[in-house]
Amino acid sequence: MKRLWLLFCQTATILLAAYFVVGTLKPAWLGNRSAGSGAIALMEAPAASSSAVPPGSFRLAAQKSSAAVVSINTSKAAKKHPRSDDPWFKFFFGEQGNEPQVGLGSGVIVSANGYILTNNHVVESADEIEVILNDSRRALAKVIGTDPDTDLAVLKIDLDRLPAIVLGNSDTLQVGDQVLAIGNPFGVGQTVTGGIVSALGRNQLGINTFENFIQTDAAINPGNSGGALVDTHGNLLGINTAIYSRSGGSMGIGFAIPVSTAKLVMEGIVADGQVTRGWIGVEPNDLSPELAETFGVKAKDGVIITGVLQNGPAARSGIRPGDVITTVAGKPVGNVSELLSSVAALKPGTASKFSVLRRDEKIELDVTPGVRPRPRKLEQ
Repeated sequence: MKRLWLLFCQTATILLAAYFVVGTLKPAWLGNRSAGSGAIALMEAPAASSSAVPPGSFRLAAQKSSAAVVSINTSKAAKKHPRSDDPWFKFFFGEQGNEPQVGLGSGVIVSANGYILTNNHVVESADEIEVILNDSRRALAKVIGTDPDTDLAVLKIDLDRLPAIVLGNSDTLQVGDQVLAIGNPFGVGQTVTGGIVSALGRNQLGINTFENFIQTDAAINPGNSGGALVDTHGNLLGINTAIYSRSGGSMGIGFAIPVSTAKLVMEGIVADGQVTRGWIGVEPNDLSPELAETFGVKAKDGVIITGVLQNGPAARSGIRPGDVITTVAGKPVGNVSELLSSVAALKPGTASKFSVLRRDEKIELDVTPGVRPRPRKLEQ
């Protein structure tokens, strides 16, 4: 009897010890019955590798492109009133503030030797331009040239080991393609937002002379101007320029200048200090039934010319008021924006074919464009 009792005690002891070991190391084997102790057993996913990219993530595109996107701080000396030192002026109007005007924007490093693309309105009239890289390095930038007609500017900084963005192909974009917008909105620091291309070829917005905007719903806010619009591979598709907003913040409609346009502007500025465009000296208007009736034309497509500069390239080539231009160098034109862009792309001094409808007669004219005059700066 004593031997049976000892055997029972030893067996119970072993079973209890096994129970506590299993309950500690593998509670799931016991059905997670730990409510009495107040403990909660949680099932956690295994730790993922830091290099693993989650499905649908744009991490690699953001990492590839964000290093080349910079913040731009500008300052402009306050304009001093000519009588600000007059005691009577101070008596009536008080001390005039002499604080410099500051601005904020973004830019994109497009070459390892320091060229940066940004918007003209970001750096216009600035006395000092400071560029801040994503790695926190800072440098003063020099303006190489500006192009107000497209609202683009080219800056240059002198730093080594500069990351340059890869230029993509904006001509292959389609509505619905995914894009990322990178910049420094409101000065909070570099920010990446995502969306899609919601429209292409936006023009007649009254923002620039030459408009061919990419429209996107990726959030773009003040401070994003001059930043990058990139594809899901991190390649540059456009320079963020403007937003449609009634509140000053993003409302889901932003506009970017295609990289195809930006590249041509940059190459012209770097090579010649300015962009050389064709010009024929006409006053064009979109064709409407009222204008067609006024000038006695029966055209349904094209751009009607309501004025011709005396002794200008168009006048010397035979273009008259009332003519409807339908093609330029074989390319159809359907509105004023398309005509301006087509003429601007012509080489000054080289004749090109223009198809013109004059009343009921279709004629071909050889037009030799001149150089488009630079826009006059407004008096400050």
